[in-house]
Amino acid sequence: MTQSSTTNRQYVLAERPKGEPTDSTLRLETTEVPTPGEGQMLLRNEYLSLDPYMRGRMSSAPSYAAPVEIGEVMVGGTVAEVVASNVKGYEKGDWVVAFGGWQDYTLSDGTGVINMGKTPQNPSWALGVLGMPGLTAWAGLTQIGQPKEGETLVVAGASGPVGATVGQIGKILGLRVVGIAGGAEKCQHVVDTLGFDACIDYKDDSFADDLAKAVPDGIDIYFENVGGAVFDAVMPLLNPSARIPLCGLISQYNATALPDGPDRMNYLMGQLLRKRITMRGFIVFDDFGHLYPEFAKQMTGWVQEGKVKYREEMIEGLEQAPAAFVGLLRGEAFGKRVIHLAD
Repeated sequence: MTQSSTTNRQYVLAERPKGEPTDSTLRLETTEVPTPGEGQMLLRNEYLSLDPYMRGRMSSAPSYAAPVEIGEVMVGGTVAEVVASNVKGYEKGDWVVAFGGWQDYTLSDGTGVINMGKTPQNPSWALGVLGMPGLTAWAGLTQIGQPKEGETLVVAGASGPVGATVGQIGKILGLRVVGIAGGAEKCQHVVDTLGFDACIDYKDDSFADDLAKAVPDGIDIYFENVGGAVFDAVMPLLNPSARIPLCGLISQYNATALPDGPDRMNYLMGQLLRKRITMRGFIVFDDFGHLYPEFAKQMTGWVQEGKVKYREEMIEGLEQAPAAFVGLLRGEAFGKRVIHLAD
């Protein structure tokens, strides 16, 4: 089924997954296109962002945001066109960044919506390098990482939309940058296209040794969005006064139990204490949303100047979203994964 002007396709949460989402986690429904009332506008979603945080919203476990309830439309960032508007400052034909969810149409009162005008260049990039992932990279590195020229930065998930941007900002700021990614193709892209100094394949049996050889002076900043075995290899290489911006733990999102092996908590706490390491988790818009204008101006300039390169993985059709999301959690994405809803 393709996008139409009369039917609204929606993916709703059908059940809470145990482990990896399955074919029964989300259910495709169709409804009539809603009509905007006073103080509302109707948005037609053109692009849907797929992001790891969505797995947490499928769970009822306590978190920083309320879970999606059973039967509710799955949440997600969108780029949309205004179809009709009763909201001041928005008119038909405007392109906006919103939080429209996994559906073709949504009603909005304008809260949290960014108006991009009628002819934005690369509108889907507002879901990536110029949007939440880009802000996550920029704010996490500059505000928590506190980079100093000549330091060593290690970036997990280096070929993804956040990690790729972190590393490129690091190079702009004069850091030595080592990426971690899965597979030779991704590692080659990270070095040859993105300009990292090195990239280590976490799938190799020699990963821990290879990482240690790549950082002979230790690690001053580790940008964490993976966790698991990757962090185990990083931890002993951290320098005194190292900083760890923590924005995600994608390797753990489908876990149903604690990992096997010894309890490493005391070892981690000892490292943090003895080396005076700073580790700070952050939720980007809660903690650094007020810096968005500064970020947008700086990142737009870097992109236009070619200092920051961006890879987008566009997938056609709303029906592809569930499988594409599972693939994202498995580490199959190469760049920012976006669903194109319209034909």
